[in-house]
Amino acid sequence: MDLSGRSVVVTGGNSGIGAAIVRSLAAAGASVVIDYVAHPEDTADLVKEVTSGGGRAIGVEADVSTIAGIEKLISTAVDEFGHLDAFVNNAGIEERHTLLEVDEKTFDHVMAVNLKSAVFGTQRAAKRFIEQGSGGIVVNISSVHEDWPMPGNLSYCVSKGGMRMLTRTAGVELGPQGVRVVNVAPGAVDTPINESTMKDDSLRQKLENSIPLREVADPSEIGGVVAFVISDAAKYMTATTVFVDGGIMRGSVGL
Repeated sequence: MDLSGRSVVVTGGNSGIGAAIVRSLAAAGASVVIDYVAHPEDTADLVKEVTSGGGRAIGVEADVSTIAGIEKLISTAVDEFGHLDAFVNNAGIEERHTLLEVDEKTFDHVMAVNLKSAVFGTQRAAKRFIEQGSGGIVVNISSVHEDWPMPGNLSYCVSKGGMRMLTRTAGVELGPQGVRVVNVAPGAVDTPINESTMKDDSLRQKLENSIPLREVADPSEIGGVVAFVISDAAKYMTATTVFVDGGIMRGSVGL
């Protein structure tokens, strides 16, 4: 897989799945803008890791729940690397609650980070791709919960369901202009958000038993799929979701 010469923005790129995506893209030859809102030291370490391996990366502090933050990332990619070829909407948060529990402030915050950022990240990136005249791709990091209900996690599921239809609608609208839009939807992944489960043997065993492949994904396995989707090997893929879930949606009725 060769992404040499490609310039990519990864939102929420300094930890978890985002950092794994950055590593996979850089290993394939891409130049990467790493977005972050916290832990600048982690971003600096990741940039150092990429550049010491011969890659190109730069960290940018930007709040992607605002259009100004999104535009800052795109302009940095263009200024530093000359163009933009791919935009990965990875930033996301969870605030667990039921429908009867959720308050307006919490709901709005989850929607802003998870869905609004993806909508306007897709829009602003697509406008740049069209202006450049060379096409491009937006990859949205969704979740099995774009399609699979998770009681007690309402706002997150709603945001990922919205991302599902964003990808399908935008992919159809933008296809004639050479712009692809694809969701990558992980299942259970060994990231900080699942740290408490992974450290508890009984909880981890219960989770793994619900997965047909009987293991939780390593973040690098998601990063590799994103690199593939961005590459020319996947150039006929758009307006769809690639599930990377070990079969959990088919093998379990819920967690």
